[in-house]
Amino acid sequence: MGQHDFLEAQLTHADDRVRLSKWLPPQWGEMPRVRIGGCWYNILWLIPLGFLFVVIGIPLAQELRQLQSVQSFIQRYPGQTSVPVQYVGFPLWLRVQHFLNLFFILFIIRAGIQILADHPRLYWNRDCTPGTEWFSFQHEVPADRIWTAKDDSVTLPSWFGIPGLRHSIGLARWWHFSFDLLWLLNGIAFYILLFTTHQWERIVPQTWAVFPDALSTAIQYLSLRFPVEESWIRYNGLQLLSYFITVFIAAPVAIITGLMQAPTISNRLGWFGRTLHRQAARSIHFIVLCWFLFFIFIHVTMVFVTGLLPNLNHMFAGINGSGPQGLEMFAAVLVILTVAWVVASPLTINHARTVQKAGAFFIGWLKGLAEWTDPNTQYTEKDISPHFWPDGTMPSSAEFEALAGGNFTDYRLRVDGLVEKPTVFTFAELKAMPKQEQITCHFCIQGWSGVAKWGGVPVRRILEIVKPRPEARYAVFYSFAEGGEGGRYYDVHKLENMRHHLTILAYEMNGAPVSVLHGAPLRLRCENELGFKQVKWIEAIEFVADFAHLGAGQGGYNEDHEFYGYRMPI
Repeated sequence: MGQHDFLEAQLTHADDRVRLSKWLPPQWGEMPRVRIGGCWYNILWLIPLGFLFVVIGIPLAQELRQLQSVQSFIQRYPGQTSVPVQYVGFPLWLRVQHFLNLFFILFIIRAGIQILADHPRLYWNRDCTPGTEWFSFQHEVPADRIWTAKDDSVTLPSWFGIPGLRHSIGLARWWHFSFDLLWLLNGIAFYILLFTTHQWERIVPQTWAVFPDALSTAIQYLSLRFPVEESWIRYNGLQLLSYFITVFIAAPVAIITGLMQAPTISNRLGWFGRTLHRQAARSIHFIVLCWFLFFIFIHVTMVFVTGLLPNLNHMFAGINGSGPQGLEMFAAVLVILTVAWVVASPLTINHARTVQKAGAFFIGWLKGLAEWTDPNTQYTEKDISPHFWPDGTMPSSAEFEALAGGNFTDYRLRVDGLVEKPTVFTFAELKAMPKQEQITCHFCIQGWSGVAKWGGVPVRRILEIVKPRPEARYAVFYSFAEGGEGGRYYDVHKLENMRHHLTILAYEMNGAPVSVLHGAPLRLRCENELGFKQVKWIEAIEFVADFAHLGAGQGGYNEDHEFYGYRMPI
């Protein structure tokens, strides 16, 4: 049996469902907290603060309305614009898109929170140094042990997250990105129809009077003496501003900050990627999420308190009246949403491979397109992160322990497969090759990032030596380590990625030998992919025409066992 036959025999197959007995055990975090100044505050304080706002705000607004100046202000700015409109009511396309938007956004939010649970901390700095986060729903990082990024992940209730299991980010991302694409397509159609039917007049301010109108409306609502309801024809100033912010500001910002969390995009945009770095993008993305949640809460509340039947008739039945038609249609929609919500998590757990393949069908092609960008952004030494989160299951074999004990002087890298010149490189030979140094940002799939200075052998130099044959399409990297469920860790890369000028086999990190914790003796750096594909503790490289025969055939250990995507530039 050849060396690679031996390694391939150690790759394990995987179930097409989540095996709970093999999954990470549950670990609950704590109530979400926000750091203001040097103090942490539990978000549950928002409940009494909101109650206090209502208790104080209502009588205050009522007293204000007794003032002649305020009465004059409300009379001058009643809340409704007087600009004539060229539309009436809510057309069918708008009502259908309203339902689709509601359906898509609920699952985007739910899956997004599941993704956040894999690294339940938010930062404004690029470094993700423990203790510098401004938002968290996980306990402090313990100082008395190695604490990996996977250790930091937390469990969510299955009715809340998708699927709720700790470290189920691979599955959550398929839900999140697939519904993102559907939501985006729905949004594009909405924009087109909006501006070709005059419905844009409903949510785009046309005079500066919208601001005093919004203030007038807020005073009227808070005083419990509501303004005249004319939503069949036009929205009041407060509604108009809130819809405009949601549709034309929050939605585009959500898309931009989502894309800026991708290595292939952030590392392509130079100064913009360095400024709106991944952690700033994650934080802004989360703030947009909070806006959407706040908007949905207020929107639903106002639907109920300002006239439930007429409002439901407007948006669901398309009629202006107080009959039961809208309520009946809303009840049907509620049943659909409830059933979809309830079945999402058990379906994901029991048919995880199907979810993975469906997600790859929806957005795999888009990720493939993103791989064609040229991620060339580099940083300076002052940008190097003081903390670089460790991750992965450490090698534990006697062979690796012996190599590490000898400072890897006896390490050999075997490179073969579909090559003209199979070669075994000694560690000394690798270090004798021209060394390439680069300072780049690492993007972990879990959400953390970190900048480090890497030094090593360009993979393109290895290719020049071994000369892959024409039929070779992929490079398989075998690790000394095992995966979380046992079996050899491996991952597969396209040959095009291996030829990129920033793809190296790194044996130095920040001017010193790469530590065992971070992948010694060699780890891959491929700057257009997420971190799990940058294999640590490399034992061998094999060039193949296909990877369907390896493991479960998905292109890597995490792809096989944790249902990640093979192409992961986003």
